[in-house]
Amino acid sequence: MRLRATHRQAASSRYLQVGGCWDVPTLDRLAADHPVATGTAVADSASRLDADALSAAVASLAGGLAAAGVARGDAVAWQLPNCTEALLLFRACWRLGAVAVPVHHQMGPSESARLVGVVDPAVVLAGPGLPLHDRPGVVTAQPGSEGWDALARSDPVLTGTGKASDLAVALFTSGSTGEPKAVLHTHRALSYKATVMASAHGLDSSDVVLMPAPLSHISGLLSGVLIPAAVGMRTILMERWDPDRAIQLVQDEGVTFMIGPPTFFSGMANASSFSSRAVSTLRIISVGSMTTSPDFVESTAAAFAATVKRTYGSTEAPTVTTSTWSDPPDRAQHTDGRTVSAAELRVVDPESGHAVPAGDTGELLLRGPELFAGYADPDQTRASMRRGWFRTGDLATLDEQGWLTIVGRIKELIIRGGENIVPAEVERVLESHPSIDQAVVVGYPDERLGERVAACVIATGPFDLDACRAWFVDQGIARFKTPELVLQLDAFPLLSLGKPDRGALRTTVNEVRVHGNEVT
Repeated sequence: MRLRATHRQAASSRYLQVGGCWDVPTLDRLAADHPVATGTAVADSASRLDADALSAAVASLAGGLAAAGVARGDAVAWQLPNCTEALLLFRACWRLGAVAVPVHHQMGPSESARLVGVVDPAVVLAGPGLPLHDRPGVVTAQPGSEGWDALARSDPVLTGTGKASDLAVALFTSGSTGEPKAVLHTHRALSYKATVMASAHGLDSSDVVLMPAPLSHISGLLSGVLIPAAVGMRTILMERWDPDRAIQLVQDEGVTFMIGPPTFFSGMANASSFSSRAVSTLRIISVGSMTTSPDFVESTAAAFAATVKRTYGSTEAPTVTTSTWSDPPDRAQHTDGRTVSAAELRVVDPESGHAVPAGDTGELLLRGPELFAGYADPDQTRASMRRGWFRTGDLATLDEQGWLTIVGRIKELIIRGGENIVPAEVERVLESHPSIDQAVVVGYPDERLGERVAACVIATGPFDLDACRAWFVDQGIARFKTPELVLQLDAFPLLSLGKPDRGALRTTVNEVRVHGNEVT
């Protein structure tokens, strides 16, 4: 089976004009045109490649995949942590016009098998000890193994055979039902996005990115593979997140750019090895999370002496909004940015689909040249679109100047006695308290009200329900939004990208809930 786009882009004729958004090279051509000039091009904990070695490795691996029967339009799936081999696989697939399908290395056996079944790949590769490695016919993706060496030492394919309109990747994301969605992107959409974001972040060939986010996620792929290819900058890959190790790599490699959720940077700032000197080369930090508070942006900018800005995007529409160096600093602190591309935004009433007034909360819809080409399942695609606009499922406000603020997810709304409560709004109030480093708000069931509000916090000192009530009164927040249960934790359970696991926290709240914690 070959994957096919299931969504036709709106305004595609405009995008295809000479000089338009889609007048861009394939991802293979993009990378080939922007090699790293000197020194290391990509490095992980085990290897370092300069531009010539990287180019030769891509050509040989492309030859090996072709010899294994991979043709234009075929899917190639792999399960690997962040490593040089993963980056080579992306680029070798793009050389052949094949579809790269990375599977997160922390996915379990049943999950991994189910995801691979969605795309029916021509070749499957996996690192030793990972679930997909037990699949019949899998190729061990490790230098020194017979299967990998046979692929990596084949006759090289020096010229790309794909087209800009070809599918480039299938990335997995979970739907509201828990069923996996294979998100499909074309070369031209990702090539356009990489070029736009390099400019928006002010990146060039002198920059160095440290990438701890998995390359199987859109943030890792965009900032760890695509943007470096667009400008010829160095990439340093981290196999697993460790704040002390990250600090050391920033210092040793001269890292200038990082992206990630707030927990990455708060972890670094609180690490025993942290010092302003150790991170002095880091100049741009891009944070993508609806829980990013203005206070976090301010404190992180001060700690790292770097530009810290909020961004918004998704697997289906990577980094739609951010701020640039020329924008007012308060916009980077208090909003999730504005469009820096040809993307269009609308905020509508989720039920009627009618636009809401500027500044009011509604569901964010978007369209643009970076939008995905659909899900592998056409039914999932149809359910996500409204007259050519992608329904993000995110609650947002959009002011008259086009600055976007994400306030929560529709499905994460807490409905208490008929009142809608957006968790991110309550989290921002909590994180403005001087003792609280991070907060996650979840709902828990209540017979009378339907749901009540629980606050899970990481704090530098005691913070109980009485302190919480007093703080919300001081801040002038409505009583129905005030948490009715407070759970102080040493750390939050995290998802693969480093974001707090709300489902696990909701389970913890329900397990530890006692009568005396609740407001009656």
